[in-house]
Amino acid sequence: MATAYHNLSDYNFNSVPNAEKMKFGIVVSEWNFNITGALLEGALNTLKKHGAKEENILVKTVPGSFELTFGVNQLIEYSEVDAVIAIGCVVRGDTPHFDYVCMGATQGITQLNASGDVPVIYGLITTNTMEQAEDRAGGKLGNKGDECAITAIKMIDFAWSLQK
Repeated sequence: MATAYHNLSDYNFNSVPNAEKMKFGIVVSEWNFNITGALLEGALNTLKKHGAKEENILVKTVPGSFELTFGVNQLIEYSEVDAVIAIGCVVRGDTPHFDYVCMGATQGITQLNASGDVPVIYGLITTNTMEQAEDRAGGKLGNKGDECAITAIKMIDFAWSLQK
């Protein structure tokens, strides 16, 4: 469903499993940090609201959204996380750079999900304007970071349910 018809922060609290025993990684892009920082804050607050312990949340930064794939891959390889949230923001400019960065990051995250055992949550905002990004980073459309945190919790719960 299009974000214009759905607030990213609206959800049924009781539909989200308890995250007390879950370990999370978050890789956040430094580029457009006015947006990615707000997304990170939303994700952290939501994880904690559902019981995640601060010591079970590992946050690392990378320079830009294109580097999210490498950062996530390294975090999975060198830490013991149950899911990783990849947070970035790419705003369309006057050149095709937007298309290459978005496509590369999206394909990289998809590949990690298809070939790995740790869910990678897509928290890359791709917008035409900075205003659209602000609307999705705690503005009138809610916070995509909240949605990513909920998705991470639910995907860990999903994976764990298959291992029983």
